Amino acid sequence: MSYSPAGAPPGGGPAIRQLDGLATAVTVLLAVVAGIDLFAVYADLNAYSVVGNALSVTHQEVRQADDLYRTSGILQICGTLATAAVFIPWLYRARVNAEAFSRAVCTMGRGWVIGAWFVPFGNLWLPFRAACEVWDASAQSAPDRSWRHVSRAPVRAWWATWVTAVVVGRIGATLGGQTTLDALKHSVATSALADVLNIAAAVLAIVFVQKLTRMQRLKTVPGPVAFV
Repeated sequence: MSYSPAGAPPGGGPAIRQLDGLATAVTVLLAVVAGIDLFAVYADLNAYSVVGNALSVTHQEVRQADDLYRTSGILQICGTLATAAVFIPWLYRARVNAEAFSRAVCTMGRGWVIGAWFVPFGNLWLPFRAACEVWDASAQSAPDRSWRHVSRAPVRAWWATWVTAVVVGRIGATLGGQTTLDALKHSVATSALADVLNIAAAVLAIVFVQKLTRMQRLKTVPGPVAFV
């Protein structure tokens, strides 16, 4: 369903499309990802215990721990890909809507909402910049429809936590390439920390998705807008 943005100029911009359906799907998927990460933490702790008692555990216990660890990793990859397949279209639609609110704020082209994720090293910053522009353009108007600032805290918290989780996870993967028991213990412990950070990032992403969706929904309501 499409709407004309409240207070849009007569010439009009692109029609605003509801985000609720996609936002609900993203929220559910993020919750599933958080659950998978929780399972991964359990697999990490189990693997850590086995590595720490390498001299006393049986071959079967080692194999079971390794299978559990690998399974959690596969589930994480699947969950991440499934969530990205919905999250990115949600953000792209929000970006299109944002043009109707404030073209001046949207300095990055629409395509960056998708392409930014695939730029080496740039993907640690560019998607955040694009999300901030969408957030600022969608900032709820004051009751008199004048511009007002809405804190970027939800965007910053989600992105900082997610990037930290990615960096910590890569450190853990690098340590995992070594063969000493101490290196393996450090690798598993680092992976566990990354998984905990991933859980926090998923929760913060849900907050970001819900708040941005709500701001854009309120933009379609005629008349004075209540503050968030």
